[in-house]
Amino acid sequence: MFPVDVDPTLQDLLAALVNVYQHVKPMPLYRYSGLCDLVGTEIWVKHENHHGVGSFKVRGGINLVAELTAEERSDGLYTVSTGNHGQSIAYAAREFGAKATIAVAEQSNPGKVASIRGLGAEVVFHGADF
Repeated sequence: MFPVDVDPTLQDLLAALVNVYQHVKPMPLYRYSGLCDLVGTEIWVKHENHHGVGSFKVRGGINLVAELTAEERSDGLYTVSTGNHGQSIAYAAREFGAKATIAVAEQSNPGKVASIRGLGAEVVFHGADF
């Protein structure tokens, strides 16, 4: 499906930009003058935790699912995660109308599990950890 040993091209990055920002709004930059004064330089902060799943990882999930064919999406999405990645795949599946099944460890954070379920994915517990 996706070669893992190939570096992304500029064309790949631009396509990802289009894919992501159709589904995830850009986060603003904030300047904190007290922090700038403390370190003696300009500091700008981008709060990636303000996305719908509380993590920058939503971008990767959206781009992955956007690049799948309709047939691949109809097969469903399956992954293993302890939290943020699972949330990103669940979010992307919901955005694209695909079914997602996320396997999590039995000791996973209950809040993360609830979030994955809240995004519409099926959660399967498997093993004490991984």
